[in-house]
Amino acid sequence: MAGFGHGTRGYPRSRGRTWQRSGPDRATLGIIGCICAIAGFFVLGIILGPVAVVCGWLSMGRQWSSDRNIPALVAVVLGAIDTLLALVWLAGSASVGNGFF
Repeated sequence: MAGFGHGTRGYPRSRGRTWQRSGPDRATLGIIGCICAIAGFFVLGIILGPVAVVCGWLSMGRQWSSDRNIPALVAVVLGAIDTLLALVWLAGSASVGNGFF
């Protein structure tokens, strides 16, 4: 009988069928976030900064914990600094004198 929790198979479903992991793993997201954060200091900081923050946040598992990897934390911190610097630069270039400040 196949009902009421007694399946016909003697083994549980494989991990790949139940969790459907199709995206990159956490270590890869942390490294991608670091690369985006460092590249954002030189070009397109207003875009690459938030991308680095999101990649770092997803790499940390969407929670602040001390047992996570270092590239994820570096990506979040550098991405936030990169975004703030890009916003300051945009605000400075939109001023009356077209100077940095």
